[in-house]
Amino acid sequence: MKILSSLKSAKHRHKDCKVVKRRGRLFVICKSNPRFKASQGVKSKR
Repeated sequence: MKILSSLKSAKHRHKDCKVVKRRGRLFVICKSNPRFKASQGVKSKR
């Protein structure tokens, strides 16, 4: 999964890509091609 600062280009990568909000973060999910998964925000602390 890619961590991106903006999901504008990620949501147009494939026709099945959808933007969903989970746990206060934005995610791009793609059921037909899972390599297009992405989320917006900072990486989690260790």
